[in-house]
Amino acid sequence: MESDHPPSSRLFACTRCGDCCHGYGGTYLTDMDIEAISRHLGLSRQRMVAHYTSKSGGRDLIRQGADGYCVFWDQVCTIHAVKPHLCRQWPFIDSVLVDVANWRIMASCCPGMDAGAPDREILDCIKGALKP
Repeated sequence: MESDHPPSSRLFACTRCGDCCHGYGGTYLTDMDIEAISRHLGLSRQRMVAHYTSKSGGRDLIRQGADGYCVFWDQVCTIHAVKPHLCRQWPFIDSVLVDVANWRIMASCCPGMDAGAPDREILDCIKGALKP
């Protein structure tokens, strides 16, 4: 019997553990992300960028603290209401969805991802997540 839930909800349920906020190369920000976070923090765009971002490949990304976590992580996401696009998409991002092996690797670190799902279910989920 076919489930009423989209494939993504069968394969991922966020536990808000913060594991995705630690390391992994940083979170790139869109212009809309920067504007939303700036407003949320009550800062000018320039001040938010200067204090909370760094550049990588000419693009802004959220800085990481000395502990390796996103600077907005404090046992919870302190900007959850306006979290960046990349964070909202997790784990349905291109680098994870490239193939089943990447899904399984990330699922070994993320308790919200179903690491034991059959390949076909993961592939169907990937196809659904990549639809325009």
